[in-house]
Amino acid sequence: MRRKKQELSAEECIGMLINEPRGVLGLLGDDDYPYAIPMSHVYVDGKIYFHGAQKGHKLDAAKKHEKVSYCVVDKGVKNDGEWWYTFKSVIVFGKIKTLTKRDEKIDKLTHLGDKFFPTHEDTVNEINKLLDKTEVFEITIEHMSGKITVEK
Repeated sequence: MRRKKQELSAEECIGMLINEPRGVLGLLGDDDYPYAIPMSHVYVDGKIYFHGAQKGHKLDAAKKHEKVSYCVVDKGVKNDGEWWYTFKSVIVFGKIKTLTKRDEKIDKLTHLGDKFFPTHEDTVNEINKLLDKTEVFEITIEHMSGKITVEK
C-alpha cells in the first residue's frame, strides 16, 4: 500500500468482509479479458464463499484460472455540509475453487443463507430446493489490504 496513513488494519478488513453484503469478483475470462461480477458473499473461517450456477462464464473462468481478486466497498459516509464521501474498501487476492463435498456445500450455503434470508428455516428450504443445481465457490485468501478514501 502506497499511502500508509489510509491503510486499514487486518481486523478492519475482516470486519468489512463479515459485515458488507456484496463485492466484485475479478477473474480472467475468455480471450484473457478481465471479467468482473458483483457477488453476495459470506466470510467464514478465513475464507470467502458465494454461490452460483453450475454452468456459465464465471464457472468456466474459475476453472481455467484459479487466481482471482475480490473487492468490497462500504456505503461511505457523507457528513452534513460536505459534498464528498469517505469510504472504506478491501481488496483480496487469492485462489478460487468449487466445493465438491455435499456436506461442505450445505455448511457454507447455510452460512450464506443465514446472512441474507430472514430466517434459518428459509435458508434450509432454499438449500433443500436448489442444492443439486448450485455451485459453491471458495476463495482462499493469499493477500488482503484495505484503505479509507476521502473523495475530495
